[in-house]
Amino acid sequence: MFTQNVNAGTLQEMVTNEGAKLLHLTFQQPVMLIFLRHFGCTFCREALDDISRKRDEIENMGTKLVMVHMTDFKTAEHYFNRFNIRDAVHISDPTCRFYTAFGLTKGTTTQLFGLQTWIKGFNSSVLKGRGVGLPVGDGFQMPGVFVLQDGEVKEEFIHKVVSDRPDYVGLVKNCCELTP
Repeated sequence: MFTQNVNAGTLQEMVTNEGAKLLHLTFQQPVMLIFLRHFGCTFCREALDDISRKRDEIENMGTKLVMVHMTDFKTAEHYFNRFNIRDAVHISDPTCRFYTAFGLTKGTTTQLFGLQTWIKGFNSSVLKGRGVGLPVGDGFQMPGVFVLQDGEVKEEFIHKVVSDRPDYVGLVKNCCELTP
């Protein structure tokens, strides 16, 4: 059903900034695992803005947010705080091995630089004021979102292009409907 069946060993290796193993967290409550693009990307900033606005709603549905990024904890926390995501739970993955384990690939030219992406990028960076910056991580890495429970992927959103915007709340609702 899902693009990638992630093994428990990978989830065990994924440790948050708080020292918790992701596998353990998934047995406590559903976890929305958000793999971000690099922090210089306007679409990463757009995602952080969306997450900031939807965070309370997602957490009130009993789901824990955990973000994966490609930099060190301190740099990531600077960006999370900038978008009012204080006390964010996150995992550092500078080599992108966890991205790969979840089936997230490097973007093609069309996925990264297609006309639709340029138009949405102008809107996000200039008209919405999110700006752009130098890559803080792998500029070719594609993002994705997964809802995990009891060590298994229950729902996912794999970006087709970098400008795609997941329905974060909808993913949690779909997961809850699948869970007895």
